Amino acid sequence: MTNVEMPDQAAPSALDPGITDAVPDHPKALLASAAAATALLAACGGGGESAGGGGSSDSFAVRVEFTATGYANPTPTTDAEAARFLQQAQFSSTVEEIASARNKGYVMWLATEFSRPLGPTGWDWLEARGYGVANSQSYYFNMYPAEFMLWQQLLSGPDPVRRRMALALSEFFVASMSSAEFTWRSHAYASWWDMLTRNAFGNFRQLLEDVTLHPAMGWFLNTKGNQKEDTRTGRVPDENYAREVMQLFTIGLYQLNLDGTLKRNNGQPIDSYTQSDVTNLARVFTGYDFDTSDGVRIPVDSYTIESRTFASKPMALNASRHSNLAATFLGTTIPANTPGKAALGTALDTLFNHPNVGPFFARQMIQRLVTSNPSAAYVAHVAAAFNDNGKGVRGDLKAVWAAILLHDEARGPQTLASNTFGKLREPMLRFIQWARTFGAQSAAGSWKVFELSNPSSQLGQSPLRAPSVFNFFRPGYVPPNTTLTASGATAPEFQLVNETTVGGYLNFMQDVIQRGINCPEPGVPQAAYTNYQYDVKATYSREMSLVTDATALIRHLSLVLTAGQIAPGSDNELLMVNALNATPVTASSSADVKQRRVWAAVLMIMACPQYLIQK
Repeated sequence: MTNVEMPDQAAPSALDPGITDAVPDHPKALLASAAAATALLAACGGGGESAGGGGSSDSFAVRVEFTATGYANPTPTTDAEAARFLQQAQFSSTVEEIASARNKGYVMWLATEFSRPLGPTGWDWLEARGYGVANSQSYYFNMYPAEFMLWQQLLSGPDPVRRRMALALSEFFVASMSSAEFTWRSHAYASWWDMLTRNAFGNFRQLLEDVTLHPAMGWFLNTKGNQKEDTRTGRVPDENYAREVMQLFTIGLYQLNLDGTLKRNNGQPIDSYTQSDVTNLARVFTGYDFDTSDGVRIPVDSYTIESRTFASKPMALNASRHSNLAATFLGTTIPANTPGKAALGTALDTLFNHPNVGPFFARQMIQRLVTSNPSAAYVAHVAAAFNDNGKGVRGDLKAVWAAILLHDEARGPQTLASNTFGKLREPMLRFIQWARTFGAQSAAGSWKVFELSNPSSQLGQSPLRAPSVFNFFRPGYVPPNTTLTASGATAPEFQLVNETTVGGYLNFMQDVIQRGINCPEPGVPQAAYTNYQYDVKATYSREMSLVTDATALIRHLSLVLTAGQIAPGSDNELLMVNALNATPVTASSSADVKQRRVWAAVLMIMACPQYLIQK
């Protein structure tokens, strides 16, 4: 039996990595449904080979690389249980995906997805669409090609579990596209996305190094061009990345127990690091810049630009700009004159092996995938998996994902009845789920979905578009002036919720459900803002087959969208069925009348509390 490693990471209860900005109050109707949950996590494993996934035969060997014993719910016994699992593990739960999960069971289904080959890359998609050409269209200095690439990857990519985990990682290791101002920025962020997907089933230590040296992160947190100290001018190394890599990417502000609870001294939290640690660690991150060593310059009109190859390569070290001073931090000393590459390795090893990493990371990944308020036991179990995958390996991300998804509180029925379990679905995840559930496709193949961050007319959220390094919301966010405030229960995603965003989401989805995405010139790569047409449309073929039976239609949509959270015969179901039946639909009704019933049903489901709160 092969084992998997599991992470030990948790965030301080209601404490976040250190932001205190105020946020507007949120609608009480939605807040009443907010989930603050508990859980426990166990290791996973087994062995064997199989083909499968997504309802089709797979041509790759499947290896179970995690221990899968000791779980009370190893196999879905109902379609709703399978749908619940799928919506936590990936973006959607179609009828075909539900059948696959029930046929395989959770362990073999996960093993299949972990074994699935890496799908087409974002970089290659840009190249295939012609965005690697430097010409008057100025692709090299625009970000919209990266927007199209990301939505194509998320809305239609063939390996949804890997991409779901990569999206979760992008909200932990934040490098936002919003502040990028350099040539080939779209390619740099395609490379960033590809790096996250490549490492999603790998090891946290390699991921941490790839994040640190990536050009996108170098630009975002100032390691690009960071230089050693100069006593003549008073220049000192930039401390931005040194601070954030500790505060947000590895150990957090305060020392943690394995279960994510705070260690205390005389009742007070114990700091994880000091300003001296930041100052010393910053020396390690000096001397790095974009790797333009190929020396290729590309003519564009009357000037030249560097080739795009730097955007896919780790930043290069210039030894003459690297600090040779000793660096003492977190109990480790890197001697003076240590070569830059060796110093970086020691620094990242020190961070990776810090006991806080497991619980700090674990809690936030549980929040992204399962529930806003994981119990201490849940966090401890996932953190233990991070610390040791069962084979003595630390940082195995497959072990982490398996521990999160197979845990009894994620899988068991008891948490479905709890008002303190679950999380608010992120707006961008709702849109992605819609597209994948109903098979939305770009007829032109261009996937011209732009940034959707406008809160009044769109989602108020877009991938890789966090407003700051602190992501879209804080992991320790507690909605003010609510029942959650008294209990200290966290509800991170509610930091995005206000009257404007609620209305913006509903208006956006109403149009998208009916007509798709309105985009300029779908058939050509460039974004000329003319000749708008609707593309990225869903067909609703299965739903149309149920259209004359309002009850059957609502129950089907409840299954694939809410994992069956709208109980059959409940007042909520009857309310929706009666609303649909207000306009009779028969087999002889026009196609337009039938379509409008389906559209109305989908919108009602995607607006109801049982959908918005994922359990």
